[in-house]
Amino acid sequence: MAVPKRKVSRSNTRHRRSQWKAKRPDLVPVVIDGRRQLIPRKLVAAAHRGYLADQS
Repeated sequence: MAVPKRKVSRSNTRHRRSQWKAKRPDLVPVVIDGRRQLIPRKLVAAAHRGYLADQS
């Protein structure tokens, strides 16, 4: 039978949450429509295939 987990104190919960930090994505320079733009590394392949269009 399932047993509930023990209650974690509030201070321990907050201390654990504070350890997680968001990181900025690596930005890579890519030329899109003749303009050099910085895009996240995950989107480089999409930019080379032409999926990213100039938004201005």
